[in-house]
Amino acid sequence: MRETAGRRGGLDEQAVLVAAGLADLAVSMAGTALGAVRGLLRRADTAELAAEAQDDLMARGRLALDRYAAAPPAHLEILARHALARRAADEH
Repeated sequence: MRETAGRRGGLDEQAVLVAAGLADLAVSMAGTALGAVRGLLRRADTAELAAEAQDDLMARGRLALDRYAAAPPAHLEILARHALARRAADEH
């Protein structure tokens, strides 16, 4: 899936996302990467596949960074927010 051009970050962000996606891909699929590359080089739609691969790597990079870089919100904080939202909804 291709994001709209307005939502894409700068080149630095793209480079970080692609690098993180490549690292995640290498860890999860190291054994089959060489065979996949050989198959891709024989295809006629290589440019389109490369664009899709870049989008996929950026998405994987975003997921990997979200998974490892951001701390999850505190459980009690989430419960408190839900309680406040319910209380506010009951008052209206």
